[in-house]
Amino acid sequence: MGTAWSAARPGQRHNLVSGWTIHDVVRLALRIMAQKRHHLPNEPNRGQRDGRREPSVGRAPDVWGGARIVTVALEVRPAAGALGAVATGVDLSKVTESEQLDSLRTALADHLVLFLPEQDLDLDDLERITDLLGGRDATPFVTPLEDRPYVIRVIKEPSDLLNFANAWHSDLSYLPEPPSYTLLHAWEVPQFGGDTVWSNQYLAYESLSRGLQETLGSLRAVHSAGMAYGTGGFLDQVKELTSMTIAPSPDAAKEHVHPAVIEHPVTKRAALYLNPVYTTRFEGWSPVESQVLLGHIYGQATNENLTCRLRWARHTLAIWDNRCTMHNALNDYSGVRREMFRTSVKGSRPEGFHSSAKDHSSSR
Repeated sequence: MGTAWSAARPGQRHNLVSGWTIHDVVRLALRIMAQKRHHLPNEPNRGQRDGRREPSVGRAPDVWGGARIVTVALEVRPAAGALGAVATGVDLSKVTESEQLDSLRTALADHLVLFLPEQDLDLDDLERITDLLGGRDATPFVTPLEDRPYVIRVIKEPSDLLNFANAWHSDLSYLPEPPSYTLLHAWEVPQFGGDTVWSNQYLAYESLSRGLQETLGSLRAVHSAGMAYGTGGFLDQVKELTSMTIAPSPDAAKEHVHPAVIEHPVTKRAALYLNPVYTTRFEGWSPVESQVLLGHIYGQATNENLTCRLRWARHTLAIWDNRCTMHNALNDYSGVRREMFRTSVKGSRPEGFHSSAKDHSSSR
């Protein structure tokens, strides 16, 4: 069950059970009847099950005939003009059904990246929300947690010189089916520094001339993790300068080709799908020829007017859409610790932007 994508309004409240159909109501009624017939007790809340305190953020339970449905209003406030929003009013540790995230999905379609403060989540919560958004996806070439193959620890110790992801990129674009969303949850952050910056790739495409838009629309780009994660690649060479558990491999040199301009499967808008870390060249072009054009595009794609910036706080959860953003984790903090945990949501093969949809973007 889903809700159609629609334009956002500043301060808009999204009802987390909006979009219910008659089938959903009937299914709920049958569940209630079964509970009454068999005298099934209501399931204890999370705090009763595991002894954790009950967070008060965003909880507004309704009781329908003995069945508890979490209905909360998601308050969404834009964080910048180009993209990004702060979303409050929901306690994700209480969310157990995919339908409860429909309004969050709508807000992601509207704002591309969401910042959810004061989300006191454990790793079970993080993985559950990832599953509800579409399913967990593994991150190649980074060793995951021993007992959680879909969770990676993003760490910079006080003695480290390098942090993780300190370059503009879209996560795992070198895969045949890159992840749709990334979730990053802050556990320990510096008092200042260590911000993350995102860039809107819809606007990046729309800022290009019509002629360049048409040229890119006919091109496909080659993506590979070899430069970053290959044996003898950059991260292999600097592994002594970071506490990240990188696993370099010859497999990182594998290549996959994606359209240079993709159509977002939800919004149907055109977005640039090129990034300096994983895009090696245009298909049929030499690397030297490609870099001339790519360098120009990256200058447009990371223009400060197309960005938003998050100053992290403990328990902030960021969720972003890799299909229409790039991001860069700044390395402007030294001698302090920063620890986060990251998951990825399964995606699909990127599709090229169709000419029939070009009225969704404004070209000049």
